[in-house]
Amino acid sequence: MTFAEALKKLREELNMTQEALARELNVSFATVNKWENNKTRPLRIVRDRIIDFGTSKGVSDEIMYTLRRML
Repeated sequence: MTFAEALKKLREELNMTQEALARELNVSFATVNKWENNKTRPLRIVRDRIIDFGTSKGVSDEIMYTLRRML
């Protein structure tokens, strides 16, 4: 599973839109869209936010493992 796939699965597992995830991470919709389409990767500070957010929401271990490994 790629980072882009894992991020999308995280979002879908939480029933969130790209816009909602962007608000939670304090980034733009376009940024989340680029991550999910494998056009860019998040900066280190945002990577930490993604991990913290997923962990706090109880996202599945498989997705969190992939995100930690890819970041």
